Amino acid sequence: MVNVQNNKKRRASVLKIEKALVALLQEHDLNQISIIDICHESHLNRSTFYANFLDIYDLVDKLQSHMLADFKGLYQEESQDQHNSNDFTKLFRHIQQNQLFYTTYFKLKLDTIVNISDYDTHLAQKLFNNQDLDYHKEFFRAGITAIIKKWLDHNCDLSPEEMSDILATEYQNKI
Repeated sequence: MVNVQNNKKRRASVLKIEKALVALLQEHDLNQISIIDICHESHLNRSTFYANFLDIYDLVDKLQSHMLADFKGLYQEESQDQHNSNDFTKLFRHIQQNQLFYTTYFKLKLDTIVNISDYDTHLAQKLFNNQDLDYHKEFFRAGITAIIKKWLDHNCDLSPEEMSDILATEYQNKI
């Protein structure tokens, strides 16, 4: 019973530390944030921080892993079924409901390390005859990243459906 209680406390501490980092990142760049700042924001002591993380970069790596897992979970079922619905409304809803998450995602520049691994080859055949796919993937990644950032800058002023329509229009309603 003690281990279960300790695990709950540890998870709660990790969550407080991650939330503190996210909150601080809204006002500061990562290189301006110290472990003392994180501990002060989370109301935890440094020993608790070091019991869970090696340093601030370890915290960022673990936060990044959690964020990417959450993001990938959106389309996990489709990926397992090897089916791509091209339903971007689901993505835009998730972004709208988790604006702070995605603002932090871009602030940490995680978008630059994410590769499009599940690419709709049937659609690529239709649109591009499967030619130069690396370039098309990069173009798509950069384009969708740009409109998501713009939408976040405008506090998600358009609906997820409107954002999906904008994306479809850019691809001439082929997706």
